[in-house]
Amino acid sequence: MTNKKPSFEEALRQLEQIAQQIEQGEIGLEESIGKYEQGMNLVKVCRSILAKAEHKVQKLQERADGNLEKSAFRPPDDSGTSDDKCSD
Repeated sequence: MTNKKPSFEEALRQLEQIAQQIEQGEIGLEESIGKYEQGMNLVKVCRSILAKAEHKVQKLQERADGNLEKSAFRPPDDSGTSDDKCSD
């Protein structure tokens, strides 16, 4: 058995399966408790992946003094214009 963490999509898919099994009464009480514990571990994995993604989405902006400053990602407004320029 491997300890490889699932991707976000895999973890979410597993969570959906666990929820469905518990909700439909497909498994007994003891197994439901085990599945619930497994689900909570998957929730932790998802939250960790989302937190890492949020940090990656942050962009670096150059201030007037030349230093770089982190700022939250802001999608363009509905008009299709944005102050953000991608020059990569």
